[in-house]
Amino acid sequence: MKLRSIVVDDEYYCRNNLKMIIDDFCPEIEVIGMADSADQAREMISKHQPDLVFLDIKMPKEDGFSLLESMPTRNFSVVFTTAHSEYALKAFKADAVDYIEKPINIDDLRNAVNKVLKFQVNQQLEKPIETPMKAEKENDRISLATRDGFMMVKNDEIIHLEASDNYTMIYMTDNRKFLSCKNIKVYEESLNKNSFFRVHKSHIINVANHLKGFTRSEGNIAILSNGKHIPVARRKLTDFLERINTI
Repeated sequence: MKLRSIVVDDEYYCRNNLKMIIDDFCPEIEVIGMADSADQAREMISKHQPDLVFLDIKMPKEDGFSLLESMPTRNFSVVFTTAHSEYALKAFKADAVDYIEKPINIDDLRNAVNKVLKFQVNQQLEKPIETPMKAEKENDRISLATRDGFMMVKNDEIIHLEASDNYTMIYMTDNRKFLSCKNIKVYEESLNKNSFFRVHKSHIINVANHLKGFTRSEGNIAILSNGKHIPVARRKLTDFLERINTI
């Protein structure tokens, strides 16, 4: 199955040249539309729901970064295409999968497409694996997306998760820890709700298996099995206390 893509660039030649290269060298990608402005791209994305957007940065009226900022919920990958190399760091901070400088090099494009394909696979693997066991065993395992691929772990091996910019540091049993390329919101939605609770904007803890105590003496602090002290946000406190009383 091909990934459906949209090419966004205010220059006619650049749009058509990129589409031609994609058609010739990227059989995994289908270009379903081209836009010459942020406004047109926004409308096209909303209508067609693409898997991937090739996005120019410097455009009249509204640039590519502004377009993405106006779409807080994104269900597509982004590859920036630009002649301005100084935007590379900002592009990755905008959660782009890759960044290609113009004029487009075929090898660079192929590398970007391979990264997108790998990212899409990891997105699917992030979904918890369901087992034909009892209801309490559902979501017993989850895949952790790393820089190099993924690894499968059991929920009870995860002690807690900590936000690290757009990444997540995952603390495991036996003093192991891994940096995942997914943000903490992804894990909040995919982890077993019976085992995990988001106590703070930066922390999710395994209340079912690794919560060892709670104290108000240092502020509202959850004490975990690895000895870490995790702050419980004031707005989360009531729900947290109700949650641990059900364990």
